[in-house]
Amino acid sequence: MSAAAIRAEGLGKRYRIGGLQAPYRTLRESLTHGAGALLRGLGGRRRPKREHIWALDGVSFEVEPGEVVGIIGRNGAGKTTLLKVLSQITEPTRGRAELRGRVGSLLEVGTGFHPELSGRENVYLNGAILGMGRREIDAKFEEIAAFSEVEKFLDTPVKHYSSGMYLRLAFAVAAHLETEILLVDEVLAVGDASFQTRCMGKIGSVARTGRTVLFVSHNLGAVAKLCERGLLLDQGRLVHQGPIEEVIRRYTEERLGGGAVVAYPDDPEKVICIREARLLDHRGEPATELDREQPFRVAVEYAVRRQVEAAHLGVMLDRADGTPVCHAADIDVAPGGAIDRRPGLYRSTVEFPGGLLNAGAYQIRIGFGRYGGQRYDYREPFLFSLIDRGTFASLGAGGRQRPGVLSLALGWATEPLDGGPPGGAEG
Repeated sequence: MSAAAIRAEGLGKRYRIGGLQAPYRTLRESLTHGAGALLRGLGGRRRPKREHIWALDGVSFEVEPGEVVGIIGRNGAGKTTLLKVLSQITEPTRGRAELRGRVGSLLEVGTGFHPELSGRENVYLNGAILGMGRREIDAKFEEIAAFSEVEKFLDTPVKHYSSGMYLRLAFAVAAHLETEILLVDEVLAVGDASFQTRCMGKIGSVARTGRTVLFVSHNLGAVAKLCERGLLLDQGRLVHQGPIEEVIRRYTEERLGGGAVVAYPDDPEKVICIREARLLDHRGEPATELDREQPFRVAVEYAVRRQVEAAHLGVMLDRADGTPVCHAADIDVAPGGAIDRRPGLYRSTVEFPGGLLNAGAYQIRIGFGRYGGQRYDYREPFLFSLIDRGTFASLGAGGRQRPGVLSLALGWATEPLDGGPPGGAEG
């Protein structure tokens, strides 16, 4: 039996909440602060207790060489922290991890890139960090450049790149250099659909060469397609592992109990920030169990902090397993197919027709972006279910649900070819 490519034993990572560095003080402020601290000490006051959070708590697992393992869980479950520990970006507070072989990681756009260096120089720098020799990088350089589609800008400092260009080059370097282990975080949500498809194809081809891959994503369809096995994290703990279909099923079942109104944390650094999403039934009431024959709406509240040209709000509807159903964008109704966003608070609502989808579990993903790779905001999907009331139109032969995503009772016409009655009717 071969040795595990990755072995984690009791990994834990603790962070202190509110442990910010003290601000700069003048001499007078320092003396005043010191005197105040002394008086508080004489008065018997205790310093406030620091709060801590365990981003990882006792995580143990093994990954065999050549396995492709998906890591799923809610935001804050510890997925990215786990990859940072495995890639040695951060040290664990307790426990240990062993990785056999060179590790390539794509944890965020442009990880390991120096903004003042050109794209070409960063390819060699990043390759060297990953342990590659110059000849090894030379052999892969043309392939990396072609995949990234930024050949014209390879001699331009990457600080002038858009986020989409950054992503293309960063992914191309990590995916093409010959590391035995590849760690991929949720960065493929950035970029256009064509690039995401090529990234998925590349990860699939990497996996087929026998390299070990750990893949973090909220796109459950991509996880199901690429991965054989899964790890489910919740509040820093590994709550389940096994075949990927089983792990996804458990994750979606747990999330179906969520609410129909989701408030997202505000981020003042974002130019456009999604603040709230509501799932509304045909009466306009928040609900997570909807009648499949009735229309439903998704309302999104967001803040625009400065004017942005040609940005669009996208509401993506998928099955719970990540299978795409449709993608609605507010530019569909915009004159000229573009909207220039002015600063302010807004609510946009899109309506999905009833009687179209089969009963089952679905998810909504929400994002703000611009075609060509610019992403302003993206929010984790929330789940809901469509309930079948059992009407004739929604059921197939034998009173059973029709297979597939759509459930359509279409119009039919039958004409006799041998002189019989129309539709084959008797009498």
